[in-house]
Amino acid sequence: MRWLSLIAVVATLVLSGCATTRPSSYLVDTKGPYLLDTGDIVRVTVYGDAELSKTYKVDDKGAIAFPLVGPVQVRGSTTENAAQRLARALANGYMRNPDVAVEIDQYRPFFIQGEIKSSGQFAYVYGMTVRAAISTAGGYTETADRNRAVVYRRQGNEMVKGSVELDFPIFPGDTIVVQERWF
Repeated sequence: MRWLSLIAVVATLVLSGCATTRPSSYLVDTKGPYLLDTGDIVRVTVYGDAELSKTYKVDDKGAIAFPLVGPVQVRGSTTENAAQRLARALANGYMRNPDVAVEIDQYRPFFIQGEIKSSGQFAYVYGMTVRAAISTAGGYTETADRNRAVVYRRQGNEMVKGSVELDFPIFPGDTIVVQERWF
């Protein structure tokens, strides 16, 4: 009888090592406001000045080349913060009480590679998931792992990697890798 209870305890310990648990969160961040970065195209509206109200691209240095004031840093800021920065720059000797609005005109692209039919860079659409990205890239190849993908995302000054499911939300600038399945 004593051996039977010992065997039951050992079997429980061995089998508990085989159990899988899903992480409560992914390694890559899925929350927070959208932050501007290189490649985004923003629509700037300066109320009362149609000449300044245009679309501008965020350059490689993370700035918008804005008439009258020159480059204004917007990388890592929200559209609201970018509008405040532009308004402060215009108020510094060019306009009295400028009213500025900034909104996304076109998001920077996302990238996808691996076991899909068409690798490359594609236009991001707000609310996109890994599943939608794979569909945009023409679908899977015959050898693709159809249950998971790997997402690389810049968080601060580092690149973070996470293995995710197909309904995971992606962001502009993400790189998605669809891996080969192993039989």
